[in-house]
Amino acid sequence: MSGVGAADTSLNPEDYKGFKLAIIAASWHTRVMDGLIDGAQRAARDAGLEPTLVRVPGTFELPVAATRLADKFDAIVALGVVIRGGTPHFEYVCQGATGGLTDVSVLTGRPIGFGVLTCDNEEQALDRAGLEGSTEDKGYEATAAALQTAATLKNLA
Repeated sequence: MSGVGAADTSLNPEDYKGFKLAIIAASWHTRVMDGLIDGAQRAARDAGLEPTLVRVPGTFELPVAATRLADKFDAIVALGVVIRGGTPHFEYVCQGATGGLTDVSVLTGRPIGFGVLTCDNEEQALDRAGLEGSTEDKGYEATAAALQTAATLKNLA
């Protein structure tokens, strides 16, 4: 199980004063996405922020939305879930989303929290969604990572 050796996700509101945060969330797999969004919004509140939530149809659309938002926000969180099926579609969507979000982050210098679950089955996704009974909260973790990176980059300026 992942999560072993995870980074500290504590958030001090003093570190994020004036930051603007966008959460971009896919719409497939509603129950899992509701958990991821809740975790991301909870992390934002812990950091003293009120995030902007943008919904897109699926995980593949996350990079184009991130591109549009990159110059307006200090940090972005991308949330989605792709569950393996019987065709190569899983690999194409995962590769497109991962490569696209990486490109946006590197080219814009804007941190993007990667909250895209790439799972073999629905049970794995539910276990990572931050729902009651889940062992992990990837929405919270991705938000903390994006904000902590944004604070680090700000201090480098």
